[in-house]
Amino acid sequence: MLSRVAENVYWMARYVERAENTARLVWVNSHLVMDTPRGITPGWSPLVEIAGLHDVFHAVERDTSERNVVRFLIGDANNPGSILSSLVAARENCRTVRDVLPRSAWEAINELYLFAKENVQSGLTKSGRDDFLDGIIGGSQRITGMLGSVMYRDKAWHFSRIGRNLERADMTTRIIDVRSTDLFADDLHEMRSLDTLQWISVLRSLSGYQSYRRHVAIRVSRPDVLDFLFHNAQFPRSFLHCIDSVYESVGELENTGPSLRCIRALKRKLRDHKVSELDQQALHLFIDDLQLGIMDLHSRLAEAFFLPPLQVQMQESA
Repeated sequence: MLSRVAENVYWMARYVERAENTARLVWVNSHLVMDTPRGITPGWSPLVEIAGLHDVFHAVERDTSERNVVRFLIGDANNPGSILSSLVAARENCRTVRDVLPRSAWEAINELYLFAKENVQSGLTKSGRDDFLDGIIGGSQRITGMLGSVMYRDKAWHFSRIGRNLERADMTTRIIDVRSTDLFADDLHEMRSLDTLQWISVLRSLSGYQSYRRHVAIRVSRPDVLDFLFHNAQFPRSFLHCIDSVYESVGELENTGPSLRCIRALKRKLRDHKVSELDQQALHLFIDDLQLGIMDLHSRLAEAFFLPPLQVQMQESA
């Protein structure tokens, strides 16, 4: 398989997953505002932090109001992580490798991009936001399901699986790291009802609330949620499940020794830490280690399979 094809398939899957994750975050926060007691309003700035876009957001001087954050995350063309920008990038990556993907995948990605482009202004309004975000989430899931049900299990499929699950693993750690500290003001955290609401929000951001209630516990608590989202091997968005999926697909490729060692190191970190017992500072440091591990894994994959930037530029100008 050509390096260019492998990289484009990998990033296509990451961008589709990123668009879905961003839509989930905005949807959950919008509904959380309605669920909190009167006089208590969860902020919108944590969404910018979760996306890792603090510097991009504040490069243009503005406050973290609902309107500004929603516009930034949904349709800001200057934000490379916005839903619209992610789908533009996913579509472009898919367009260049249509010969290795099912035709229906290209059609689905193109349709989702056109839906986002044509309805982005409606998505910025409170009345149209839910329909827009539901369309993004449903369209992304359709693409993921399509690739999983009809795509030939060759190297291209493995690279799409690796990209999707690395993006999920990264988002899971970001949500836990920021949501566990910044959802409500510090002087409100002692209110038990708000603490429960906070961790329900974390689960819903990852579509894990129903699975948690069925398979873990009826009562939502910080230790149980942390253990579920880091160590549960059956929940598709848990960190362990995502890393296991990456490990399986990387193992099907050649020249993967450094990448496999990175994954084993991440799994050892998980095994050696009982996250349910970590205080907030220790949890933050643990998540930092995991995120550095994800970055290192991406670098190892890029070194093994993707063209260096200079070679990409030379090919494009040839």
